[in-house]
Amino acid sequence: MTPIFAVSRLPRTLVFGAGQRAALPGYAATLGRKALVVTDERLAADQQFLDLMQALEAAHVEIAVFSGTIAELPASCILQGLDAGKTFGADLVIGIGGGSCLDAAKIIALLLSHGGAPSDYYGEFKVPGPILPLIAIPTTSGTGSEVTPVAVVSDPDRAVKVGIASPHLIPHTAICDPELTYSSPTGLTAFSGADALTHAIEAFTNLRRSVEANTVHEHVFVGKNAFSDQHALEAIRLVSGSLETACRDGSDVLARNNLMMGSTLAGLAFGTAGTAAAHAVQYPVGALTHTPHGMGVAVMLPFVMAFNKSHAEPEMAQIADAMGVGDGLSQAARADAAIDAVTDLLSAIGIPGSLRDLGIAEDQLGWIAEAALGATRLVKNNPRPLDPASMTLLVNAAFVGDRTAVRRSA
Repeated sequence: MTPIFAVSRLPRTLVFGAGQRAALPGYAATLGRKALVVTDERLAADQQFLDLMQALEAAHVEIAVFSGTIAELPASCILQGLDAGKTFGADLVIGIGGGSCLDAAKIIALLLSHGGAPSDYYGEFKVPGPILPLIAIPTTSGTGSEVTPVAVVSDPDRAVKVGIASPHLIPHTAICDPELTYSSPTGLTAFSGADALTHAIEAFTNLRRSVEANTVHEHVFVGKNAFSDQHALEAIRLVSGSLETACRDGSDVLARNNLMMGSTLAGLAFGTAGTAAAHAVQYPVGALTHTPHGMGVAVMLPFVMAFNKSHAEPEMAQIADAMGVGDGLSQAARADAAIDAVTDLLSAIGIPGSLRDLGIAEDQLGWIAEAALGATRLVKNNPRPLDPASMTLLVNAAFVGDRTAVRRSA
């Protein structure tokens, strides 16, 4: 019998519910007096955002809005936000928006506290101590960044995006208000929701490490554990049951609420367990195609599941149970049903079926496999070992859209 091992790293306050954005001034007023609000240009002009800014000022919190966040988060926009925070003398950072806005807020709060450049903190456990108080308010249901210890940035000196991972990056307060997602367009809903599903499935099927006394000090992402499993399975149930409906009818309140709850739970799951091969491959694919992160990981997900089935069959059978498919079948057949159900769901919301459909050329596959293996914090989590030969096999199968190729090799 495997001993129970569980790790949970959370915001100090995590509040979820329609209309809960109105709680922001009360939380902000206890944490600081001069808040740098990090968002993007579109959100900065939104009436809901403007109402929140007025409410902060009414609570005697001075604000400076930095609206220069750009999708995929180039390092240049982080430095612009850092300059805005220094000039203003911020003692509090509030991130409002999608994953890029929340990641930008994390890194800006880090640099305001400890100085230096983003590159000084790449990797795990490089952040020397607490950062400025940080409040995160997501407006999409996908990244889970409001509860995770990682921020990802595009560095012009590197071919692929790179992460900063530290428990110190977990926001002090996260406010998840699904009403902020009701106007999200279909494409954004699909890509971000697919990202959340990938987070949950990879967290649940990740390698379970042998545990030592220093495991939690040596790994930000400790692998599959009892707490992450509970969050991941519920996230899979909620996201798989709501994503297609939310894409088809954005006004469906129940679907929007369940999708955001699933996204947050998926963030809690991978925030300790980590992600794996689908995310490792997306980094070079995203660098080449400039396609949304959620689209890239979702394209890879069915192929990664098929590749990993031989090493995570019991977990995939449980995924089938959470998705409500394969009832009464054997464990192996339920695992196959889970992979088929994920594939069908992603197809239904418009996710392409292969890397070739994303615009990847065959002569780029070698570099993609090599670069993906370089994402060691992700590769080490995969339940089936990855080496140059197996990564090449996985990438080639995803390029042609043939899941059977990776199964034959298991």
